Amino acid sequence: MIGNTTVKKSIKRILPILSAVLILFNLCACGGVRSAESDKIKVVCTLFPIYDWTREIAGDKAEIIWLTENGTDMHSFHPSAADMVKIAECDILVYIGVESDKWVNETVKQYQNEKRTLINLTSLLGSSLKEEEHIEGMQEEHEQGEEETEFDEHIWLSLKNAALFADAIADSLAEKDPENAEFYKENARNYTEKLTALDGEYKKAVSAAPKKTLLIADRFPFGYLTKDYGLSYYAAFPGCSAETEASFETVAFLSDKLDELGLKYVIKTETAATKIAETVIANTKEKNQEILVLDSMQSVGSKDARHGTTYLSVMEKNLETLKKALGE
Repeated sequence: MIGNTTVKKSIKRILPILSAVLILFNLCACGGVRSAESDKIKVVCTLFPIYDWTREIAGDKAEIIWLTENGTDMHSFHPSAADMVKIAECDILVYIGVESDKWVNETVKQYQNEKRTLINLTSLLGSSLKEEEHIEGMQEEHEQGEEETEFDEHIWLSLKNAALFADAIADSLAEKDPENAEFYKENARNYTEKLTALDGEYKKAVSAAPKKTLLIADRFPFGYLTKDYGLSYYAAFPGCSAETEASFETVAFLSDKLDELGLKYVIKTETAATKIAETVIANTKEKNQEILVLDSMQSVGSKDARHGTTYLSVMEKNLETLKKALGE
């Protein structure tokens, strides 16, 4: 006899699927009738940077849905039944398009919509899409298997990429809503000017900095950022690593590099604990380096956005961090 626990678990697994099916059936039965915002384009965005670019360009002309607004890291995000419905009925879906959101491809296949426009951002980069690097001293993943090409999916951490993506979003909005096409394109022009100006500030700061190397006692999602400005780096793990504990060899390597290069700062990402950085510092000769934070924007939530966090504000803050890290 099947126990109650097994039955409950089975029901728990089935309910989200049934929920999605019922909601989709209701949408079809109602002829796709929308809510009070039926006159607005519906744009679904997977991550905060995408949401913020779209918000800047669309203004109040579109209904913008941000799937990870609760601050969930994209590496651990799993869409709910309600999320699938949002994707099923949206006009435009904007997503990264690589390993961490590969669920998008399955979802759009399952819930097809001929009128929906898909903007796969990595596909816009073409040959500019970079492979994830494994550099000297970086800890290898524990899992061993067939070697596959892994791309660096943190494409939003390049101001140049952001300008390209903003234009693509504006073009899709204009195509869906010709009446407001000039509004979208003008907003995109204004926004890309801001991105280009900040890019210029990065170039100026890096050019004037006495140091050109960063040391990150954490995983490293800043490949596009460092390559844009010709910076070198050492890091504990690759950008999408699941590792949380650094080996003795990795710590020793990073500590030696701090001593060798005379670096005064160790960097971590916004969500990481300070344990690895502190251990690296403790194994240097001086033992007095400072820990700085570079924000990869992978945990920004709607609360942060309501309090004024924007893509530009985070990139401006990252610039100040770089100035300090490279300035001594």
